[in-house]
Amino acid sequence: MLTEVVPGVLVNQSSVLESNAIVVQGDDGVLLVDPGLTRTELVQLAGALAQPVVAGFATHPHWDHVLWHADLGDAPRYATVLCAAEMRALLASENWRDRVAGAMPEEAAGEVPVDELFGQITALDATSVPWSGPVVGIIAHQGHAPGHAALLVEQSGVLIAGDMLSDVFVPILSRAETAIDDYLDALDLLAATGAQFVIPGHGSVGTDVQARIDLDRAYVLALRDGTPVSDSRVLSPKPGWEWVRFIDEGQRERYGETSK
Repeated sequence: MLTEVVPGVLVNQSSVLESNAIVVQGDDGVLLVDPGLTRTELVQLAGALAQPVVAGFATHPHWDHVLWHADLGDAPRYATVLCAAEMRALLASENWRDRVAGAMPEEAAGEVPVDELFGQITALDATSVPWSGPVVGIIAHQGHAPGHAALLVEQSGVLIAGDMLSDVFVPILSRAETAIDDYLDALDLLAATGAQFVIPGHGSVGTDVQARIDLDRAYVLALRDGTPVSDSRVLSPKPGWEWVRFIDEGQRERYGETSK
């Protein structure tokens, strides 16, 4: 279940959307980032941990990154200030459960815990995660979603990228008017980390950090400039991921006007 990326950093990949839950080990417990996705998987993850969860972190305010289960304990679950504000706004709406359910793929319907623990995150205005383990830096940006953050496990050079630098998803931009610039700025921040390993929110762990940054930048620039895409994630997607083409088509329609 848990696969070691480097000593002290492990990944558990869900059967749904190839979502990655990340475990960073410390002396007294673990930091758990974006755990998911189904109830069964969360229970299994809790049982596989050799140490208690002493802190959690949600990289951004999308449903598949703010999940939790009682078996994981009651450690503080952090996120950026803006991410936490986005989640508070969602949970304050009368139909929030319907909105969350509507965003899920069919195979996750009824299997994901959308309960009282969903989205219960704490705003954190800091440059690193407050815990007793290795230094985990917080790289806040607005690429992909408001209040997004990547994490850098500094001693091992592991970049926890949230929903960026995936080998199965093309960049998915936010709805902000500045979405393209926001994404390009975020890629610059990730490049500046000098990370040696990348764990995306969905897809495979890789050592090709700069190559993924370059690929994502080329895709976003093609959106901005209205030029043909030459991205294998669209042209020859991984089997089962053919629907990524619809994401590309929608974004090219939405953002193609920005350069005209």
